[in-house]
Amino acid sequence: MQNSLSRPAKLSRRQFLISSSAALAVPTLIPASALGADGAVAPSERITMGVVGWGMQGPGNTGAFLNHKDCQVVAACDVDQKHLEAAVRTINQKYGNQDCKAYRDYRELMARKDIDAVMLALPDTWHALVSVEAARNGKDIYGEKPLARTIAEQQAIVKAVRQHGRIWQTGSWQRSVENFHKAVEIVLNGLIGKVTRVEVGLPSGHHDFAGTAPELLKKLEGVPGAPKHLSQLTPSSPGWDLAVSAPPPELDYDLWLGPSAMEPYVKPRVHMNWRWNYNVGGGQLLDWIGHHCDIAHWGLGFDGTGPVEVEGQGEFPPKDAVWNTCTRYRITCKYAEGVEMVIAGGHRDIRSGTKWIGTDGWVWVDRGGFDCSNEELKDVSRLPDNLRKVKAYYSRDHMRNFLDCVKSRKPTITPVETAHRSAIPGHLGLISMLVGRKIKWDPKAEVIVGDAEAAKLLGREYRAPWKLG
Repeated sequence: MQNSLSRPAKLSRRQFLISSSAALAVPTLIPASALGADGAVAPSERITMGVVGWGMQGPGNTGAFLNHKDCQVVAACDVDQKHLEAAVRTINQKYGNQDCKAYRDYRELMARKDIDAVMLALPDTWHALVSVEAARNGKDIYGEKPLARTIAEQQAIVKAVRQHGRIWQTGSWQRSVENFHKAVEIVLNGLIGKVTRVEVGLPSGHHDFAGTAPELLKKLEGVPGAPKHLSQLTPSSPGWDLAVSAPPPELDYDLWLGPSAMEPYVKPRVHMNWRWNYNVGGGQLLDWIGHHCDIAHWGLGFDGTGPVEVEGQGEFPPKDAVWNTCTRYRITCKYAEGVEMVIAGGHRDIRSGTKWIGTDGWVWVDRGGFDCSNEELKDVSRLPDNLRKVKAYYSRDHMRNFLDCVKSRKPTITPVETAHRSAIPGHLGLISMLVGRKIKWDPKAEVIVGDAEAAKLLGREYRAPWKLG
């Protein structure tokens, strides 16, 4: 860990406000905007924020928070120096100052007493450690989905957030979008009758988000017998030595891996594409389970429960391939309430998005899409009030909802318990695929029943010196 980083001042936020009030006695030295005039927000009403992670989700999330006047981003953290510099530059340019402090070690940022909340946009392998540290340091948290890399890590996050009384918002932003809200209220109000089946369609395969695969595959073209896809490239493949290199000097690769097992640096499985490597991420299944399965649970009223039986089948690359996550999958979950949910990626009979099927009809929703069996409800943007006997939590700005809840201390639209339960079907489906059999789950005790081998996969070993607890 680097010890020559920016250190927080010892002055507490309370002391700062007291001293600032005293300073008001000196005329003409403080601009009106600093006091909340001219449309600005007074310091006592601002939520100070630190952002951790500036890869794929970090810039967009931070940009959204920067647009809210009562949120002041004061610190950024990333283990890649180029990413960190981009973060600080973006934040300072927004405010027209040089106040944003840079950190390579998230623990130093969390130790700052003047930071109220944090935005976390990290590889799945880091979710638990950073979230727990944030909660222990009294930070409210905006964290990405899935909640964590394993169910045991998710349980640790839930425990820490509850224990320290923190506000949590998950990046399952679809709950703050009109068409998803409308579909959910149709289901909650019984307008399709009793739901018996839900279909959740997720992406399949791999996607080169970072655009780093072509460079490596070009190198392999001249190697006889070399694979033509990174899901086939393993340490025993011809040309493997062309894939492995030293990490770039700006990246602290050891810290980037954190609690995950040490493995050779291969550029196309680091930034953004870590999703396709089980050492760090969870593939398309876990990358998307916190979106469409989250919506499915919301409509069913299952935010506080989970399946009792899960069975999955999937197609996997070699375990040691550069990209080794499941490429095609189908998972069937059965709930005690009599509902069957099918989660699938790469199967044409399951449409992308969420579809609830009931005794009196059906409703389907996806990003930018909505359809239902009731012709009268197809063209309305919002369910008529006379049909809304059950009203779902209402939000139209996911970041605004978080900031408002930080102030009110009321639950967000996607609190930590919801994020936990939304991801469990995906985690259990993956475990079922890995052990090759159906598993039984106790949603109250949150344990796998009668299968010690499968139960071991609820958690994972951490590389020393990292520990969660």
